[in-house]
Amino acid sequence: MTAPAPLPPDAEKAETPAASPRPRPQQERSVLPDVLRGVALLGILVVNMQDFAGFREWQQTGGDRAAQVLTDVLFNGRFISIFAMLFGWGAAGLLARQGAGLFVRRHLTLLAVGSLHFLLVWHGDIISTYAVVGLVLLAALRLRTRALLVLSGVLGAWWLLDGVLTALAFAARPQAYPRFSGLPSFAEGGAYAVVVAGRAAEYLGDLLGGALYNGPWLVALFCLGAAAGRSGLLLRPQEHLPLLRRFAAVGVPLGLVLGGVLAWLNTRGDYVSGLIAIPVRMSGGLVGALGYVGLIGLLAARGRLGPLRHFAASGRTAMSNYLAQSLVMTTVFYPYAGAQFGQWGAAAALALALGFGLLQLPLSALMLRRFGTGPAEWLVRRVVYGGR
Repeated sequence: MTAPAPLPPDAEKAETPAASPRPRPQQERSVLPDVLRGVALLGILVVNMQDFAGFREWQQTGGDRAAQVLTDVLFNGRFISIFAMLFGWGAAGLLARQGAGLFVRRHLTLLAVGSLHFLLVWHGDIISTYAVVGLVLLAALRLRTRALLVLSGVLGAWWLLDGVLTALAFAARPQAYPRFSGLPSFAEGGAYAVVVAGRAAEYLGDLLGGALYNGPWLVALFCLGAAAGRSGLLLRPQEHLPLLRRFAAVGVPLGLVLGGVLAWLNTRGDYVSGLIAIPVRMSGGLVGALGYVGLIGLLAARGRLGPLRHFAASGRTAMSNYLAQSLVMTTVFYPYAGAQFGQWGAAAALALALGFGLLQLPLSALMLRRFGTGPAEWLVRRVVYGGR
C-alpha cells in the first residue's frame, strides 16, 4: 500500500568480497551470494510493479486481488531486506580489503549513478539512498561482530516501534484523515522534459528525507549483512547449518503470517492502515528474508541449488539488470513513452514482472560469457578503481 515515506523498493548490489578489485573467475566465486542477489532482483521487480504500472492495491478485485495477496505474502519487504543485507556484506568486505578512501570513492560513484537513475528514469531509485546512508558504515564497521548485532537490533527495534506509535497516534483520530486518493499520476500529456524537471526539483528533498527516515532501518540491515560477512555465513554455509535451519524454521512461517496481515491492510486504503502497513511490511519482510536465506543457504550447503543456480548470472550483473528493469517498465507504462499509466491490474503486472525477470537470467549469462561483467558494473569499477 502506498504510504508516507515508505522504503522505495529498489536496490543497490553489493560486490562479492575478493582479494582483488577485479572480478574473480566464475569457478572461484561462492555461488550463494550471487544466487541470493539474483533471486532478490526478481522479487524486487515484482514489488516495484505497483509503482511502475500505477495500479491501486486496495482497488484490486478477482484475479488482481489474488495476485496482490500473493505479492504481499511472498514478496513484499523480503527482497529489499536481502539486498540491503547484501549491501552491508559487500561494503564490509570492501572496507576491510581496500580501506576508507576507496570505500568513499565507490559510494560517491554510486551516488552519481543513483542520481542519474532518479532524474532520468525512475523516481523510485534506491542506489543513491544506499550510497548516502552506507557512509555510516565507516564508523559502524569498527565495532566487533557482537556489537554490530546489538546496534542492528537497537536501531531496527527503535525504527519499528516509532512506526507503530505513529500509526497508533493517527488511529486515535482516524476521521481527520481521508482514504488514499491513489498514486500520484502524471499530468495529462506530460512531456519527458517536464517530468525530468519535476524530479530535479524534488531530488534533494527526496534524497535527504528518505535517508533520514529510512536510515536507522537501513543501517540495521547493513550491520546484519556485515556481521554475516565476518562469520562467513554466505561464503561457507556448510559451517552454519544449525543457524540456517533456525532461519528457515522461524522466518518462513512467521513471514507468511505477517505477509497475510500486510495483505489485509492493503485492502483497506485508509491513511491509518497505510501507516500500520509500514512496520508490518518491513518486520515481516526481514523475518521472511531470513527464512529465504535459510532455505537457499541449506540448499547451497548441500549442493542442491538446482535451477536456482541460474539466478547467479543475474546476481553478478544485478545493477545493470536493475537499471534495465526501470528503463523497460517506464517505457511500457509511462505516458511520455505513449503508454497508459494506471491501466494494468496486479495480475497482468505480476505476469509481466515474472516474465521479464526470468528473461534476464539467460541474457545475463550471455552477457557474462561475452563481456565478463555488466555495463553498469564495468562503469562503476572503472571509475572507482581507475586503470588498476
